Amino acid sequence: MLFALLVSHFAAAALVPVATRRFGQRAAWLAVAPFAASAGWLLATAPRVVDGEPVRASLGWVSSLGIRLDLTLDATALLMALVVALAGTAILAYTTGYTAKPSRLAGRMAAFGGAMFGLVVSDNLFGLFVFWELTTVTSYALIAYDDHSPEARRAGLQALLVTAAGGLAMLAGFVLLGSEAGTYRISELVASPPGGTATAAAFGLILVGVLTKSAQFPFHGWLPSAMAAPTPASAFLHSATMVKAGIFLVLRLAPAGAGIAAWEGTLVAVGLATMVLGGWTALRETDLKRILAYGTVAQLGLLTTLAARGTTLAAAAALLLGHAAFKAALFMVVGIVDRSTGSRDVRVLHGLRSALPGAFAVAVAAGASMAGIPGTLGFVAKEAALDRLLEVDPATLWIVAAGSALTVAYTLRVIRVFTGPRYGGPVHPERWAMSGPALALGVTGVVLGLFTAPIAAITDAVAAVSGADPVALPAWPGWKPALGVSALTLALGAAVGFARIPARGGRRTADAGFDAAMAGLLATARRVTATLQNGSLPVYLVVILLTAVVVPGAALIGGLALPDGLVAGESWLQIALASAAAVAAAGVAAIRSRLGAVVMLGVVGYGMAGLFALQGAPDLALTQVLVETVMLVIFAIVLARLPERFAEPRRPAVGPMARLVVALSVGAFVTAGAFAAMAARTAEPISSAYLERSLPEADGRNVVNVILTDFRALDTFGEIAVVATAAIGIAGLVAGLRRRDS
Repeated sequence: MLFALLVSHFAAAALVPVATRRFGQRAAWLAVAPFAASAGWLLATAPRVVDGEPVRASLGWVSSLGIRLDLTLDATALLMALVVALAGTAILAYTTGYTAKPSRLAGRMAAFGGAMFGLVVSDNLFGLFVFWELTTVTSYALIAYDDHSPEARRAGLQALLVTAAGGLAMLAGFVLLGSEAGTYRISELVASPPGGTATAAAFGLILVGVLTKSAQFPFHGWLPSAMAAPTPASAFLHSATMVKAGIFLVLRLAPAGAGIAAWEGTLVAVGLATMVLGGWTALRETDLKRILAYGTVAQLGLLTTLAARGTTLAAAAALLLGHAAFKAALFMVVGIVDRSTGSRDVRVLHGLRSALPGAFAVAVAAGASMAGIPGTLGFVAKEAALDRLLEVDPATLWIVAAGSALTVAYTLRVIRVFTGPRYGGPVHPERWAMSGPALALGVTGVVLGLFTAPIAAITDAVAAVSGADPVALPAWPGWKPALGVSALTLALGAAVGFARIPARGGRRTADAGFDAAMAGLLATARRVTATLQNGSLPVYLVVILLTAVVVPGAALIGGLALPDGLVAGESWLQIALASAAAVAAAGVAAIRSRLGAVVMLGVVGYGMAGLFALQGAPDLALTQVLVETVMLVIFAIVLARLPERFAEPRRPAVGPMARLVVALSVGAFVTAGAFAAMAARTAEPISSAYLERSLPEADGRNVVNVILTDFRALDTFGEIAVVATAAIGIAGLVAGLRRRDS
């Protein structure tokens, strides 16, 4: 069933454009079907999963590497899958009323939903990565939905580059972690987590993916910029689902990361900083969507902080579900306000309560949950977190309390667009096709805050799977110290919310930083390209040769060993010939006369022929002498028509000293490689078998001739055929030229 639900999302995404041609925009409802089906099946399966019986499915993928597409629906996956399915159903239904042509947007959202569903149920690190990057690609398609808008294209590119870069770092961490654990199956890995320095490095790389995907400082800038996306996409991607992928991964890998102090410490520190920064920035924004966007950044910081600790992990799970409900509903409210008034500016919007009663009801219900008012799921989750932090980490408690006060303050800024004197501008009536789904999510946060048993069952199961401590989630916690902290945050937040806070002016730091980074990257690329791809053959040779030396040379130096029985030479004549060839080779590079260079090159060739003869290979020596003689004659004929000396460029691209260094480096590398190859022999060389068996069997005396005639006959015949074909072609060409000249 897991595979069927997964495939249904992508099938709907593919069928919606086709169905639109036949049924028009009603085809958008086809995209709602997989989400609704997933929600129904998940709710029916939830009791079994909560009782500790996960649903599993497996399919062969890369069998040669032992990689399978393993899917597992345990309590952690159930929590996130319910968020995807329930929020997706409501938001896709909302989309049908948001725009007159919803099918194109709905189809893309169905594809994104499939990627998110695959991500949360994957039980294989590579499968998780594939779906992780699919969410990146599909989110780009949604953020840059308006391809005529430069702002949308830029925002989509920013989100794509930041999250994809984090995903690549995460992939490296997955490979390292899986190799250390001996398995890439997540359930096996967390059941028996590896340790050591390599594992800590792996989690450090995975941390980059977590922070970029969940918009944590300093990677948070892409999320507010992504508000260029249509409001349904913002509600789905950037409040309910995609940005929580990093939080989900922290929950999923909690048992394996529990023993790594830097993992928890970094997540807590970054989460707290993100929470305060996002909350304060939200207060200074004037666009409703950007207020909620920075509010999402702040809430993600709180979720990261809570998910990093085993003592507060269950509270993070409850808040994850509550945040998806109230923040998605509030984004939908913003869409209603924008469609009805044509504005999202809080400086001009007010008194919309009577004109938009449905949106007002949703804003009050969802805003109460976001601010942590008693009787809502947001209050229950936040109270559980504060109560546990009061016991284990009072310092973190007060930072979280300060961030919560900021949450109350920017919640009031959103609610105030419905209060005050009646709005004087034109207001189009709200569409209940939009208000209805938003109201469903808003009411969900209130109902689950009053009847907490289902949520408590899921969070307890998540804690059990993650090896964390369960937390109590009563609708009313009683008169505890944590309740006093909550009351203090509400009072302080109300005071700040009604205070005058100057709006942000000028360019935003995160956007400016991204633009500066992109400009620097492009400038560096231009400089590197101008240096390495400048049309100079010497430069190309230097780059190629140095790459060949440096990349494998580093490993070669560490494991260099000289072969046994290595001697400088077997006779003085051998040493003399080798020395003469080496001196002549240096002369080829130094001499400026063309004819002199050819003569020196011939000396090198004749020296090699002499070495072949000394080693008992007269046939090779004769072949070498013939080749060198023919080459010398050809060179002499050609040089008669060329200038006597080489023309030295006025400003050579590669100077003499650089050429010398490169030449010596390549020579040393080749020599060391030859030594390493000879020293690496562990088996009897095949040449011994040729000498012991092949010569007697072939009744021959020269092993080279025996190999050529008996063992490489077909190869030799092929070479002869090639040469003969070339000769026929040349003869035909020459004959044709003679006839033309005549």
